[in-house]
Amino acid sequence: MKMRFMGNTGIKVSELCFGAMTFGGRGFWTNIGALEQKEATALVHLAMEGGINFFDTADVYSEGIAEEILGKALGTKRQDIVLATKVRGRTGKGPNDIGLSRLHIIESCNASLKRLGTDYIDLYQVHSFDPRTPQEETLRALDDLVRTGKVRYIGASNHTGWQLMKALAISERQHLEKYVTLQAYYSLVARELENELVPLCLDQNLGVLTWSPLGGGFLTGKYRRGKPRPEGARRTNPKDQFLQFDEEKGFVIVEELERIAGNHHATITQAALNYLLRKPGVSSVITGARTGEQLSDSLRTTDWEMTPEEVKRLDELSKPPRLYPYWMLAGQLKER
Repeated sequence: MKMRFMGNTGIKVSELCFGAMTFGGRGFWTNIGALEQKEATALVHLAMEGGINFFDTADVYSEGIAEEILGKALGTKRQDIVLATKVRGRTGKGPNDIGLSRLHIIESCNASLKRLGTDYIDLYQVHSFDPRTPQEETLRALDDLVRTGKVRYIGASNHTGWQLMKALAISERQHLEKYVTLQAYYSLVARELENELVPLCLDQNLGVLTWSPLGGGFLTGKYRRGKPRPEGARRTNPKDQFLQFDEEKGFVIVEELERIAGNHHATITQAALNYLLRKPGVSSVITGARTGEQLSDSLRTTDWEMTPEEVKRLDELSKPPRLYPYWMLAGQLKER
């Protein structure tokens, strides 16, 4: 497993990050995965044996159960890995059990530490933007957590360009800890990130962490044009999906992934993940698994590298719509 620096920090993380969203299976998360302790522990150990040293979860995954399961699975290996979790979502019925207020951040951090069975979090990420709380309040609370040693680094997730850049400017002006990563939705069926956020991350030296790099399982090859959908899968009924994209375009991408995978004696899943590892700014690709077979397949992603020509073909097939003002700015750049 190859390592990369996490943004412009001095710590290295594995090219693949293991996401624990499939742990627990409570509430909203049931359809994503419902692994209990024994199965989850086996996957965590398999991931570490495969060279993964980066694990990601969130306080809202399965209503906190995912953090508990991951913490127990890591056990005495906690010191050997980089552990990331998140704050922002609703964690209780109270009026302040949600958001990025100082109150909710500090209470949520303490609760996550307890569930994870650790006294520090390596990367503490705000799960999305909170329009109700001033960013100064959020960033000061996160800075305090770093200064007290409960958190090592902070990151953002699911932000627009202006929201993220404003946060970085506030941190710069007030001498607060800065976000070092952006965790965002990025895959061959969702490349909108490249319009604004990837350039921002490259300019400001933030590491990109990709979530749902397989488009909710679509880019594994189990969904094919004209064939029955697998029962009990995340996209069995695409209309009910949280992730929406043009499936006809996706089928064409999967067919090209299959051809590229064949050139490397690899799988479609590996090819989809490998593509993202060739993209600028990516520090680590977050991938989950329900079975050991799925995880073992993903682990082989870093055994080979897609060629520039193969990346270019996929770039053309998956090109996102060029929105204003990006098409105009691109034209002006050519004039220089």
